[in-house]
Amino acid sequence: MAQPRSEGPTNGDQPRPAVIDATNKRIIELLQSDGRKPFVSIAQDVGLSEGAVRQRVQRLTDAGVMQIVAVTDPLVVGFTRQAMIGVRTRGDVGPIADQLCAIPQVDYVVTTAGSFDLLVEVVCEGDAELLDLLMTRIRTVPGVTDTETFVYLKLNKQHYDWGTR
Repeated sequence: MAQPRSEGPTNGDQPRPAVIDATNKRIIELLQSDGRKPFVSIAQDVGLSEGAVRQRVQRLTDAGVMQIVAVTDPLVVGFTRQAMIGVRTRGDVGPIADQLCAIPQVDYVVTTAGSFDLLVEVVCEGDAELLDLLMTRIRTVPGVTDTETFVYLKLNKQHYDWGTR
C-alpha cells in the first residue's frame, strides 16, 4: 500500500508538500489501491512504458514522497491490544517525541494542539505489555507530565487510499 509523505521542512516546523505532476499522482493513487499492482498495468493506465513507471516509483520512494508497505490487521498477527495515548509534556516537545518514536511498540506519533501535546499510537501483544510500556517506557521519558490512554475496542476503519487530491 502506498502512503504519501511530505518532504523536508520549509521553516523548521512545517513540512513542505512534495511537488508532483499529474502522472505521479495517478501512479500514487493506483499503488494506494493496490500496492502490488504490476508496473505494466500502471504503465497502461498512465500512458508510459513500464520502465518509465518503474523509474518514477523509484524516484518517489527515494525522495520520501511515498512508501510501499504491507498493512496488516494487528489482531490476526498476534497483537491483541492497540491504544492511542494522549501525552502532556513540559518543555520542548521535540526531544520527547523523538524518544517516543524510538519505542518499538509505537507506530504513530503526532504533535498536536489542544489538551494533549502528543498523540501516540501503540500496538502491543496484550494488556500486560501495554501496562509495562506505559509505566516503564512512556511515563518515564523526561518531560512527560501526564498520559491518558484510549484502548481500542474495535478497529472500524483503517485505509490509506485517500489519493493525492
